[in-house]
Amino acid sequence: MKKLEKAEIRKKTIAELNAELVELKEELFKLRFQHATNQLENPQRLVSCRRNIARVKTILRERELQGIQE
Repeated sequence: MKKLEKAEIRKKTIAELNAELVELKEELFKLRFQHATNQLENPQRLVSCRRNIARVKTILRERELQGIQE
């Protein structure tokens, strides 16, 4: 998974961000499962996925605090 850029995330609507968050959480689950069964080739993908989740959650929280509803 590529790194999500802040500018790219900020262009998305709240609905799109929530959909992205669901996708990232599903990917993280799959990566954890692969890691547990020793099938994960690149452990850095776990870190990257967690950071992308944090980026999306941060933008969602900022919008919540600003009172933006789309």
